[in-house]
Amino acid sequence: MRLADLFARDEHGRRRLTWRELGALVRQLPPGSRTALAQQGENALWGLGEHLQALTIDELRVANWQRANEGVPRGKQSKVPVPIDRPGAKARKGPDKNSPERIARRMAARERAAARRSAIARGEIT
Repeated sequence: MRLADLFARDEHGRRRLTWRELGALVRQLPPGSRTALAQQGENALWGLGEHLQALTIDELRVANWQRANEGVPRGKQSKVPVPIDRPGAKARKGPDKNSPERIARRMAARERAAARRSAIARGEIT
């Protein structure tokens, strides 16, 4: 079936493919298709099975962490495992430490600190 069939007519003058049939075909495309990715973004890549598998892995990691840290003082426990990132979920991590904005702010802060130190050395600031 081709998109040209939407405009083609049969011997009775009826369309070979209706808009409704086209909509049904588009809705039934597989999750990894380009159309599904364009409409839903990376959410289209994960189905129910993938979400359940990620949830199972997260729960097993937490259970293993609990068993490994049983009886260990709170300050000496290992870090709690981080859940697997899911598509469409907001990132749990903070901003990238090496993003251009952060690098520029860090350099500006270093320049201000150097200027302040030199002003203190010259006696302008007490």
